[in-house]
Amino acid sequence: MSILVTRPHPDNEATAENLRARGHVVLLAPVLKFEPVAFHDESEAGYGAVIVTSANAIRAVAPQLQDPGSKNLGLLALPLFAVGEHTASAARDAGFGEVIVAGGDAAALRDKVVQSARDKVLKKKSTLLYLAGADLSRDLGGELGAEGFNVVTQTTYRMAPVKHLPREVCEGFAAHGVEAVLHYSRRSARAFLDATRDEGVEISALAIPQCCLSETVAGVLRDAGASQVLVAATPDENALFDTLERALRTRLA
Repeated sequence: MSILVTRPHPDNEATAENLRARGHVVLLAPVLKFEPVAFHDESEAGYGAVIVTSANAIRAVAPQLQDPGSKNLGLLALPLFAVGEHTASAARDAGFGEVIVAGGDAAALRDKVVQSARDKVLKKKSTLLYLAGADLSRDLGGELGAEGFNVVTQTTYRMAPVKHLPREVCEGFAAHGVEAVLHYSRRSARAFLDATRDEGVEISALAIPQCCLSETVAGVLRDAGASQVLVAATPDENALFDTLERALRTRLA
């Protein structure tokens, strides 16, 4: 029996390694494909900080930020607010020296930025550079704007849906060989549903536990008819793994 990881490459490889270390057999079916978008910052604003909600945003701009001839090199000297530790690690690897880590979701990131201004770590009404994906689950820029910040949003990447699942995954669903599915984002959950429908395995896929990183992700699966939807206690991978173990224990009981 296998655990299906729908997370995009390359993050899915680290997830698979961690699951195997816990004794699980893993199937990988990245349902979204990372595509960088050319980063051209034409703004004349003097930024006070950078905000990032995904490690993919850092991956997309890292080559330009690290280019000695790039005018964006100065961004590395700014404080960077990362949504969680995974994104923070990518930012440090890219060369950011001051990385401030939030609690794992966009709401926590917003609150961290606001609190930093109150604590005078960040100047009030600063201009913030938001390195973002093409599809945003919430208007973080608007929320920070309501708090008095000027947010410049730059799209640095997109995640394109993958239309087909690997053959071994379809065969696994058909043979009832998949124990549970891990979901990391609302958009990847939707892409997973579309792919299972196209492959004709939706009923089998939704009959097993769906372990979700957040309630926002879980809503997509519930709306599609999944009956065993579990949500991590906090939006991080260790909590998601704990949720997976709980789901498997429940199935065996």
